[in-house]
Amino acid sequence: MNITLPTTLAALAISTASVLADGYQTGMSDLDIRDADNNRHINGIIWYPTNDTNETVRAQGNAVWEPIRVQPNATAADGQYPLVVLSHGMYGNHRNQAWLASILTQQGYIVAAIDHPGTSTFSRDADHARELWERPRDISRTIDQILADPAYAGHVDAENIFMAGHSLGGFTAVALAGGRFDPVKFDTFCASGADDIACGVMDRWQVAKSNADRATITRDMSDDRIKAFAVFDLGGTQSFSTNSLGAIDTPMLVIGAPENVHGLNLDIESRALNAALPADSRQYLEPAGLSHFDFMGQCTERGLTILKEEEPDDVYVCENGTTERAREHQEIASSVMTFFAGI
Repeated sequence: MNITLPTTLAALAISTASVLADGYQTGMSDLDIRDADNNRHINGIIWYPTNDTNETVRAQGNAVWEPIRVQPNATAADGQYPLVVLSHGMYGNHRNQAWLASILTQQGYIVAAIDHPGTSTFSRDADHARELWERPRDISRTIDQILADPAYAGHVDAENIFMAGHSLGGFTAVALAGGRFDPVKFDTFCASGADDIACGVMDRWQVAKSNADRATITRDMSDDRIKAFAVFDLGGTQSFSTNSLGAIDTPMLVIGAPENVHGLNLDIESRALNAALPADSRQYLEPAGLSHFDFMGQCTERGLTILKEEEPDDVYVCENGTTERAREHQEIASSVMTFFAGI
């Protein structure tokens, strides 16, 4: 396949104004995905285009994070729209990419985001974290429910389902694209003393330690309903078998963040993933100045001060996180929509 995409966000910025012209309002409803075994319930949000003219309200924000404007439980606009499912990073939550959902819905996308049990802000159960193979299944279950729900099924273009993931959500995306976990390769890599955050995280979570877990996590978790992927500064590239990455033919946009003082090593993560994927099914961007946490929400003007006073160890998540991040959000969203539209 031939994918055409500018190679820098600067190039994309030229067309951002036209791509992000005024469109729909953003409707919002809760998602509640029940587990038949009563073990892994999933909570989340679905945002969708609406033509309702009710006054919008602020949502998914607080004193540190800028909110987005939504119309809760609004009537969905007539027609069918592409679906994008979002996966947050380690100990993140469905609010982290609400900024992207807001931009996408206004341009005619339906967007869903969930909290992954065990690895989210609000759920850190050790067994759920260890069962890392459940993360891609969470996304597939979310798609299942949306396609079966009468409130949304008629509005979803089932031929255009996409997925985007940040950090550990990027790992989740690669698994859904066909990446196969290789515990022997990953154990060898980590034993070499490589500077990889994923090694420490997966060791703490006891991922793939038992024979039973190793047999489960190495299974194929791909979902061929997903037409293309956007991967935002992922972690865990080295855990996938080289052969499985080389066999992925689903289009994938990989964006690496070079300003990673508190982030990931691009040489063993995003750059390595880009090198391992087939050249005709991927595009790679590495915008100057972009940091790992620029894929999270825009910080308020007081956000940095609040963190310095109350959570000094987390100050870095809001560094250059106001107007600079807002600009980067527009450019990232433009790159994602251009990529998806070109498939």
